[in-house]
Amino acid sequence: MTLQPRIPGLRLLARAATGLTYPLAPADYLLPFTQGSARIEAVTKPAPGVVTLTLRPRQRLVHRAGQFVRVGVDIDGVRHTRCYSVSSPPERTDGRFTITVKAIAGGRVSTYLAERVEVGERLWVDAPSGDFVLPEMLPERLLFIAAGSGITPIMSMLASLDARAAMPDVVLIHAASTEPDLIFAAELAALAARHPSLHLHRVLSRDGGRLTRERLAALCPDWSQRETWACGPEGLLAWLEDHWQGAGVGARLHVERFRPRWTSNLSGEAGRVSFRRSGCVVPSRGDRSVLELAEASGLAPAHGCRMGICHGCTATLKSGRVRDLRNGQTFGDEGDRVQICVCAPVGDVEIEL
Repeated sequence: MTLQPRIPGLRLLARAATGLTYPLAPADYLLPFTQGSARIEAVTKPAPGVVTLTLRPRQRLVHRAGQFVRVGVDIDGVRHTRCYSVSSPPERTDGRFTITVKAIAGGRVSTYLAERVEVGERLWVDAPSGDFVLPEMLPERLLFIAAGSGITPIMSMLASLDARAAMPDVVLIHAASTEPDLIFAAELAALAARHPSLHLHRVLSRDGGRLTRERLAALCPDWSQRETWACGPEGLLAWLEDHWQGAGVGARLHVERFRPRWTSNLSGEAGRVSFRRSGCVVPSRGDRSVLELAEASGLAPAHGCRMGICHGCTATLKSGRVRDLRNGQTFGDEGDRVQICVCAPVGDVEIEL
């Protein structure tokens, strides 16, 4: 959003204001009070270190169960953007929705939301996106596997099935470190009590209950015949993908990652990164994303998920090549649009930031 004054004398003022507020446009500071903003109406704690925020957007949020939203949070005068799954069902009729956030060590935004945010604050919320959703034609049998905060999109799906009175044969394997760490434990127990077709299994790693092939087969003997949705830590998801692929049913597994899956070798070619618009030049070893380098140099580029899904961080490559940290592939032609959260520079690079 940029200022477009109609009075000629204001153009110089607008340009000066833009320079002072870079990388945001002056009008961007009005976003929390205009379209795209949402007011926090309730703050609850469903588990230790976890917060559920009930938000009322200025315009009704239209989403599919399992999708996420980009959330902008102003912390100490700087806007930070992250992606969080919507944990409430789309059938909710009061004009509100919820996100559920788990504080992570060193996570500025998650820690702020979990520990400091207050009722009445406004967040900036983008349109929902993501394809971790149920199909229109529901399979007769479903398997959900969730660990930690990975339960949040699955909670939305289950609540949606409940609201539609359309609960099929569902097995939910809900994993956490300890029983108090089980997010939505009470809500899920209530759903299981209302729907005999929902079979809830809790797996607690502190009690030696890690998910293994044997435990999976015991909890859900027909797992290979069910459409499966899984969300949780990378170690769990990688294991599930290997197990499903090994059984020849990889197409039946749908996963949602909250963090990117990098290639094992993150070493790269050293060089310098020139951020053209800001005039900033920084050294690079080739092992950090362009976004990380920009932030370390004091810039604040637009971004969202930080894992190459939402495309909120794309910037124009002016020269040089970059490497996609997810698969190791290098590319680069002048004018290419680069996802700076998942791409690292290869040697000398100039980018429009």
